[in-house]
Amino acid sequence: MQKLEVFGAKKLKGQINISGSKNASLPILASTLLSNKKIYLKNIPKVNDIETMINLLKSLGSKVKFEKKDLVINNSGQDKKFAAYKLVKTMRAGILVLGPLLAKFGNAKVSLPGGCAIGSRPIDLHLQALSKLGVEYKIYQGYVHAFAPKGLKGSNIHFSKISVGATENLIIAACLAKGITKLSNCAIEPEIKDLTNFLVKLGCNIKWVGKRSIKIIGVNQIKQTTYSVMFDRIEAGTYLIAAAITEGNLIIKKIIPDVIKTEINILKKIGVKILAKKREIKVIGGKKIKNLNIKTAPYPGFPTDLQAQIMVLLCKASKESFIQEDIFENRFMHVAELNRMGAQISIKGNKVLIKGNIKFASAELMATDLRASVSLILAALTAKGKTIINRIYHLDRGYEELEKKLKKVGAKIRRIK
Repeated sequence: MQKLEVFGAKKLKGQINISGSKNASLPILASTLLSNKKIYLKNIPKVNDIETMINLLKSLGSKVKFEKKDLVINNSGQDKKFAAYKLVKTMRAGILVLGPLLAKFGNAKVSLPGGCAIGSRPIDLHLQALSKLGVEYKIYQGYVHAFAPKGLKGSNIHFSKISVGATENLIIAACLAKGITKLSNCAIEPEIKDLTNFLVKLGCNIKWVGKRSIKIIGVNQIKQTTYSVMFDRIEAGTYLIAAAITEGNLIIKKIIPDVIKTEINILKKIGVKILAKKREIKVIGGKKIKNLNIKTAPYPGFPTDLQAQIMVLLCKASKESFIQEDIFENRFMHVAELNRMGAQISIKGNKVLIKGNIKFASAELMATDLRASVSLILAALTAKGKTIINRIYHLDRGYEELEKKLKKVGAKIRRIK
């Protein structure tokens, strides 16, 4: 099993180019199942979750290959409707093939999803909403067996809770449903807007009719298209925090600052100097970090996927800080590892109290999930000596060329077996 070795206490300086968004690419890849024509996707990150989704598409009969930097998908011979556990178990996005398979074939058998152990991932919102489009289903031996005997039919659907995955699945499914579908109380993450932009280019009839409402008119034909996926805002936020915590000076490129306004504003409140331009951000970390209380929330709130990273930075604050986790119920597993490095963080339910003025000490650590993995790297970058991080396969699910990018800006980090 591979490990990371990090030698800390060095300021990061230079520039980092942000990769394409994993969380935008996954639903877009799933939605390509709607088409029987060639699709060219640009800016797809080469991370393990993407590889898993590509393998899932191939298992369903899609032809997928990289041509130079473009991912080319040809579904002209795609005819399978079974998504196996071995391919869906490692990521929750696997359930997103359910919607397009039902729209295209009227039936599907899809494994219940997996991913990081950061909380339960019930798909009841997906299934309840799909049933309103005419889907009948049962869950048996870990699989969703779903049927639409009369095909999908448009309906008015109000999500009882904001859900990124359910919103994505229903948008995709409704594109080929007969008639009009209206979705309300939708998630509005930038990755969902990217999905709808892609589907419109495919020839789907989708219109945002309110802040959290979408109108979709089903279509019969899908076009061939080329599309470039948006930047990864979580990767961008991670490197912003990396500059702040190391008192570094980084230029973060290939981004749109307006998309991460919340993260930028919070970092400014904490005392980080940030200069945003049209397609890049300059970030300068200072010696003084201010304390702050933060709640994670659906977009445009502070993202749960940056909670672990910002926690590391708040360990350096002058006073106590609070973080309240309102998205996942089990997303504080990195706390124990940070405390092993000298942090003083206590958990009470869905809240943590973070003591400030911490100097991290190097240690041997265990990564527990994707974002926890990178939070341990951030802490290690400020700790004198050698820190070893085990179980880094989590990290490889979502960060493209992380070691290469960090080395380029001065970090001393290497992968060992």
